[in-house]
Amino acid sequence: MTAVTTTTTAVAAAEAGEVPQVRRRRRLSPGRRLPAARLIGPLAVLALWAAASAAGTLDPGAIPAPWTVLRTAGRLWTDGTLPTDILTSLRRAGYGFAIGLSAGVLLALASGLSRTGEALIDGTVQLNRAIPTLGLIPLFILWLGIGETFKVAIIAIVVYIPVYLNTHAALAGIDSRYVELAEVQGLSRLAFIRQVVIPGALPGFFVGLRLGVTSSWLGLVVLEQINATSGLGYLMFQAQNYGQSDVILVGLLVYGVFGLVSDSVVRLVERRVLSWRRSLNN
Repeated sequence: MTAVTTTTTAVAAAEAGEVPQVRRRRRLSPGRRLPAARLIGPLAVLALWAAASAAGTLDPGAIPAPWTVLRTAGRLWTDGTLPTDILTSLRRAGYGFAIGLSAGVLLALASGLSRTGEALIDGTVQLNRAIPTLGLIPLFILWLGIGETFKVAIIAIVVYIPVYLNTHAALAGIDSRYVELAEVQGLSRLAFIRQVVIPGALPGFFVGLRLGVTSSWLGLVVLEQINATSGLGYLMFQAQNYGQSDVILVGLLVYGVFGLVSDSVVRLVERRVLSWRRSLNN
């Protein structure tokens, strides 16, 4: 009876020349925003910082004004200190990130494509995940010394865990119907991985990649304050000893810029690679 009434009402509205209004669904559109939109928040914080400094609300000894930090950054760049430390930090983060990314993907594939691999790998990774990575620093110093090797190793561990977890979760979430279809079509192992496994794992992989990029910078800022002789963390540690809060803020801002840029690059690549996937914006 309800269906008949609804149909009758719709016909009557059409005969009267009334066009029924279709309610537009509210959609989330983070992926379609312009990249510059992500700068609105940081610029607002910068404006508040500058206004508070100009009004004398902030103690210049504790939180120097933005223009003071900018002059300090220019001085450090001119005398060659900042470029050298930035290159050192980028090299450490790059080596550790590359090793961690490779290890995370390979372990996720081995665990996700094989019951034996999952039995051997997944529990070990979950155990590693439960142990605070920075708590491994004393042990790694005993094993690898206090040089570059232990820093790269810790960064690799910090990166591989989120990459593995999210990629493995994406593999486990692949629809079984696609697996059955691949079996019916008689796809080879290589074709199955290329046509089913990789497309199914990419969304989770990119989530892990973004977390890994952020984690690499978070780990680096701590590691470079442990018996280092160069790098942004070392620069900040030395500034702490001399009470140079402007230099500390320079290091923090550089870390923040690196984190924002690297995350934006990963998001850009993700949008291009996963352009085939139907999103909430469509």
